[in-house]
Amino acid sequence: MTYQALAVALNLTPPKTILQVTNALEGLMTEDVIDDRPMIAALVISKSGSGLPAVGFFECAARLGRFDGEIIGPKATAFHDAEFTAAVDFWGQR
Repeated sequence: MTYQALAVALNLTPPKTILQVTNALEGLMTEDVIDDRPMIAALVISKSGSGLPAVGFFECAARLGRFDGEIIGPKATAFHDAEFTAAVDFWGQR
């Protein structure tokens, strides 16, 4: 799901709907890290076609101590792949 699709699904209204989404996702990331859960925010990706979240996802994950590496490149891709799979496994059971 893209950030825009999530904004639509949540019925968010302008202004700054994507900022509203990213703020909410960063809050969820914080909660997930505190509770030692996979980050559900890994399920949301950029519309850029890369299949990855926006760089803010990686920056927030780094601030939270969950990711250590370059925010663009193979380490970021591997981190996202692992976090995405863990989130699907964890949250799909709910």
